[in-house]
Amino acid sequence: MSDSSKQPLSALYPFDIQACPSPAYVVDDALLKRNLELLAQVQADSGARILLALKGFAMWHTFPLVSQYLAGTTASGQDEARLGAETFGGEVHVYSPGFTVSEMDEVLRYADHISFNSPGQWRRFRDQVMQSARQPSCGLRVNPEHSTGQVALYDPCAVGSRLGTRAQDLSAADMDGLEGLHFHTLCEQNSDALEATLAAFEAKFGGYLDSLKWVNFGGGHHITRPDYDIDRLVRVIRDFKRRYPHLAVYLEPGEAIALNTGFLVCSVLDIVENDGPIAILDTSATAHMPDVLEMPYRPEIIGAGHPGEKAYSYRLGGMTCLAGDVIGDYAFDQPLQIGDRLVFTDMAHYTMVKTTTFNGIRLPSICRVEEDSRAVHTVRTFGYVDYMQRLS
Repeated sequence: MSDSSKQPLSALYPFDIQACPSPAYVVDDALLKRNLELLAQVQADSGARILLALKGFAMWHTFPLVSQYLAGTTASGQDEARLGAETFGGEVHVYSPGFTVSEMDEVLRYADHISFNSPGQWRRFRDQVMQSARQPSCGLRVNPEHSTGQVALYDPCAVGSRLGTRAQDLSAADMDGLEGLHFHTLCEQNSDALEATLAAFEAKFGGYLDSLKWVNFGGGHHITRPDYDIDRLVRVIRDFKRRYPHLAVYLEPGEAIALNTGFLVCSVLDIVENDGPIAILDTSATAHMPDVLEMPYRPEIIGAGHPGEKAYSYRLGGMTCLAGDVIGDYAFDQPLQIGDRLVFTDMAHYTMVKTTTFNGIRLPSICRVEEDSRAVHTVRTFGYVDYMQRLS
């Protein structure tokens, strides 16, 4: 095997990084299709239906491809519901911690399933739902009170959580008219976490299952990660369906659909010195990849390593005025030069959907790489109007 550090950096790139604007999110159709084929196989083997969670990945230009493999979308409110219905098709599932009357009017135009956060929300909107033309199947999000994650910011089962109803706060009367239960407790986790959570869910809410039509196991399933235990996932779902053969089972990952399918191409704008060299990029952690600061985590760069692993180390910073807009410390085989392009990996999920125009920074362009030809196409660019129309 050749030593990648001795190859020209361009040989490591999976597409022509000069063929797109800078900065730009670039989604590779070949990598996306690989994920989708795996998810389709999970559906076939387990009997579950997999939905795309739009909160994680909503690049609707890819939906003609994605919709060939998945059952539909899950939305967090009226606009995601409409986007799923109009650009994806299939089933549209909607959950929100709290609906307004006007929002519910809009949701009812598109939703096939609605999960309410509390019995109070269900009571408030029950008549409105029953009078709607679509007659969606309604359910309740519950809290199994079983935490498996490591990051408190992403733990719906934390003490004092506002997400989902606890067993002690639920009665049989509250379930009148509801057809499903929904739990969402995972974040970037393997199927052992689902297995443990499902046991807690059944222990607390199993008494309601015989009278229902469906259960939604939520998202956070890292199914397309290389070390994910798919055999366990399939077994857990099939065992559950054997216990409750009348129940449809849904999974709604967002990240698993787009995991390791996208990149963020950016450029070096300047290099300054302060206890070491600092490269200023034309992208931003806070505006373009906020999970770098929120999670936090250090994204990988093609051809780069940790400080000290290669000859030239730099701190990489964004172009906003936020002092903490720092992406991390990296090392390179060659000194960085102004105008050099860098490629961050795994930048399709929770990036485009979370970008901001803070400081008036323009959003990265959005590009796709064709599966076979490897041609790069720019499908959207952003400018002043996109910033201006968010304000008044």
